[in-house]
Amino acid sequence: MDVSAGFALDEEVTLRGSDPSPDVNRAGCPSRLVLEHVTSRWGVLVLAALRERSYRFSELRRRVGGVSEKMLAQTLQTLQRDGFVQRDAQPVIPPRVDYSLTPLGREAADQVWTLARWVEGRLDDVLAARATYDAGRES
Repeated sequence: MDVSAGFALDEEVTLRGSDPSPDVNRAGCPSRLVLEHVTSRWGVLVLAALRERSYRFSELRRRVGGVSEKMLAQTLQTLQRDGFVQRDAQPVIPPRVDYSLTPLGREAADQVWTLARWVEGRLDDVLAARATYDAGRES
């Protein structure tokens, strides 16, 4: 679980009581923590994968290459707490747990999916800019 989660919750209660309008540019605004969850490396990749369909934990881990079991569990728990992911535990043997997007999660996933596709499409431009930058620093 996110170490700052308890602090953020206390801060959220305080902020909501004094200023109900979220502003991601305001220090301490709870929207910053939600933005961090959605746009983290694993958050983006989990949301993007779940756009396709629901997954069992092990399937999702294979789909999101490079994520550790611990990080996937933490990411899913955080996204579930924020209302983006639904965890459906089936009372069967062996136990079956499926993860899927909530309607709110679908909206978030569509947004990060668009950004991820844009990054893929512009990767050559980014790599060229890096090469130019690095060449200028070496001079």
